[in-house]
Amino acid sequence: MRFLLLLSALGIGLAAHARDLFVNTPSTTLMLEANNGQPLRVVYYGERIDGAEADAVRRAGAVSWEAYPAFGAGCQDETALAVRHADGNTTTELAITAVSQTEENGARITRVEMRDRVYPLTVAVVYKATDASDVIETWTEITNGERRKAIQLRQYASAALPLRQGDVWVSHLHGSWGAEAQLTAEPLRPGMKVVKNTDGVRNTQTDHPHLMLSLDGQPSENTGRVVAAALCWSGNYRMRIDTRGKHLHHFIAGIDETHSAYTLRAGQTLRTPELALTYSNRGVGEASRSLHRWARAGKVHGGTRLRDVLLNSWEGVYFDVSQPGMDEMMRDFAALGGELFVMDDGWFGTKHRRTDDRAALGDWKTDTLKLPGGVPALVRSAESHGIKFGIWIEPEMTNTRSELYEKHPDWVVCSHTRTPIQGRGGTQLVLDMSNPKVQDFVFSVVDNLMIENPKLAYIKWDANMSIVNHGSHYLTADRQQHLYVDYHLGLRATLERIRAKYPDLVIQACASGGGRANYGLLPYFDEFWVSDNTDALQRVYMQWGTSYFFPSLAMASHVSTAPNHQTGRRIPMKYRFDVAMTGRLGMEMQPKHMNDGEREFAKQAIATYKRLRPTIQQGDLYRLISPYERRGAASLMFVAPDKHQAVFFAFKTEHFVDMAIPRFRMDGLDPNATYRLSEINRQGRAQRWEGMTAKGSVLMQSGLELDLGGEWASRAVLLEKL
Repeated sequence: MRFLLLLSALGIGLAAHARDLFVNTPSTTLMLEANNGQPLRVVYYGERIDGAEADAVRRAGAVSWEAYPAFGAGCQDETALAVRHADGNTTTELAITAVSQTEENGARITRVEMRDRVYPLTVAVVYKATDASDVIETWTEITNGERRKAIQLRQYASAALPLRQGDVWVSHLHGSWGAEAQLTAEPLRPGMKVVKNTDGVRNTQTDHPHLMLSLDGQPSENTGRVVAAALCWSGNYRMRIDTRGKHLHHFIAGIDETHSAYTLRAGQTLRTPELALTYSNRGVGEASRSLHRWARAGKVHGGTRLRDVLLNSWEGVYFDVSQPGMDEMMRDFAALGGELFVMDDGWFGTKHRRTDDRAALGDWKTDTLKLPGGVPALVRSAESHGIKFGIWIEPEMTNTRSELYEKHPDWVVCSHTRTPIQGRGGTQLVLDMSNPKVQDFVFSVVDNLMIENPKLAYIKWDANMSIVNHGSHYLTADRQQHLYVDYHLGLRATLERIRAKYPDLVIQACASGGGRANYGLLPYFDEFWVSDNTDALQRVYMQWGTSYFFPSLAMASHVSTAPNHQTGRRIPMKYRFDVAMTGRLGMEMQPKHMNDGEREFAKQAIATYKRLRPTIQQGDLYRLISPYERRGAASLMFVAPDKHQAVFFAFKTEHFVDMAIPRFRMDGLDPNATYRLSEINRQGRAQRWEGMTAKGSVLMQSGLELDLGGEWASRAVLLEKL
C-alpha cells in the first residue's frame, strides 16, 4: 500500500489493477504493461493520460508490443537484444521480476527488471522523466549473473518503440564534410529504414543519431503528432525502423553491433546509451523546443549560461601563428567588442614543429620560435585587452612524425599485425582511448594547460580522423571487438575527470567540422562546431537542420570573410552577421583586413547580439519558412520564455527577377500583447514598418511584408512587448 501511495504522489504510478505503468512528463505519457512473469510491453505513447483513461486506451485498440524484444521466442521480428549464453545457447526469454519507481535528484526513475526464464541474465529497462521538459530518457542495464562464465552480447540496443502504421514520415539529417546536417524527410515504406554511422570517432558528419517521426503525414512545423528520438552516444550507432504487415512500425535504436559483439564477464553490467524521446501534437517545432529545453536543463554542459562572442584564429592565419600576430588579433577583436579569442592549430611542437598538418600531434609543448613567451604570455595579453583566451587541441590524435608516436607506437588504434593507414597530412593516427594510459595522457593535455594557465577560458577540442585501422594493442585477443564501444567509454571517462576538476572551462566539440554534434558528448561540451564551411548561405541550410535537435547556444556560428574560403561566394557582412546571430555568434577572419565600414558594422552587431543573446540563446525557437521549401527565403525567430521580447530573422536564399517573397507570419508571441518593431543590423533606409506597433495576434495571423530585393538580402527585427 505504501508503494502505491508513493507512486501516486510521484504522478507516475501503477493503475489500480497493477498492470499498467505510467511514465509521465508534464504533457506526455508512456504507458507500459508490466505483469510479473511476462515481458514488459509498450501500450501507448502520446498526450498525457492518467490511470482512469487506461481502460479506454486498451478498448480503443492499444499497440501492446514488447518494450525490449529479445531474440528467442518470436524471433522472426526485429530484436533489441541477442545473447550467446555461456553454454552456446543463443535464445533469450525475458520476464518481469521487479518494478520500482523512485525520485532521484529531481528526476522520476521507472525501473523494470526482467530475467531470462532459464539463465541468470538480468535486463533492467529504465525510464527517466523530469518536469523540466517533455523528454523521457530510456536505457537498459544488462547484467551477466553467471558466477564464473562470460556471455556475449550480439545485439544490445538502448530501446525499442512501436508505432502505428499510417502516413508516417521520418525526418533525419545526413551530409558530408562542408555540407553537414542536410535535412531529409521521407515517408516510411514497407521494408527496413536504417540510419547509421560507422566512423568510429565522429558520428555526425554523415548521418546523425537523431530523427523525427511525423505520424500524420508530411512533417509540419505546427501541426500533427510527432515522436522525436535522439540517441545519446558518441560512437557507431544504428537506428532502424522495420515496417512489415499492416499494423506497426518497429523502431529500435542503439549502438551499432557490427564488429562490436560485447563480452560480459561474470557479474559484469553493460549500461547502454540513453535514447531521448519526446512527443508533440503540435508538429516538429514543438518537438524541437522540448529537446532544446531538455538540453539546456542539463544535457548540454553549462546549458543555462550565456555564451561569449569569440574570434577564432584559423581562417585568419591558419598555421601562421605568432606572438605578435595573436596579440594584434586580440587587440583588434577587443576593439570590436569581442569577449574571447581562440588560438587555433599551429602553436605547438619542438622537435617536430607544427607548421602544417603533418607533424607534432601529441607533442603539446609550445613552439617557442612562434611564441617566445608561451601560452601564459598570450593569456596575459588577452587580459590586458579585456578579453578571455582559449586554445585549440586535438588530444585523441597523433602524427607518425611526433615524439609521442616515437615513444608509444602501441598507443595508436591498429592491429599489431598490420601497417596503419594514415590520415590527414599522410601521417595522422588515432590514439586508443580504450587504453587507461592513453586516457591518462589525454586528461594530462588539458590538465597541464590549465595548471600552467589557470585563467584559460576555452578549449576547442578537435578530432580529424576516423578509425580506419581496427585493432587495439591494449584490448586482449578475445575483446578486440570491444574497440568501437570501449573507445567511447574511455573518452567519456576522461571527460568526466576533466569536468570534475574544471567544471567552468568552456569546451567546444569540433571534429572535421560538424562530426560530433551528439548528446553523448554534450554533457561534457558547451557547444559544437556546426561545419568547417562558414559560407552564410550554406549555413542557413545546415543550421536549420541542426536546430531540429539542438538549441542555438550549442551551435557555434562564425562570420567569415568574403569571398568565403570554402565556396568563394561573396556575401555582404550584414547577411553573414544575421546568419551567425542565430547561433552562438563568433568570427573566423582577420580583423585587420576589414575596412572602416565593416569594423563599425561589426562593432554595432556584436553589441546588439550581446544585448539580445538571453533571448536568442535561452529563448524558444520558432522556424517559420524553411529554406528546403524552395520559396526563395528562410525565416525563424526566437521568443523569450516570458514573451516580453522576440528576435526575428529572414534570409533571401534565391534571386530572380520579379520573384515573389512570401509574407512572414510570426509565431510564439503573446497574442494579446502589443509589440513594437525595430530593425537591427540595419543598412540603408528604414523600412515602412520601422517603429510600428502591433498585437501579437496580428503579427502571427496576418504577418509582415519585408523588402528582400537585393541578391543577398536579410532582415533582423527586434520585437519588444509594450
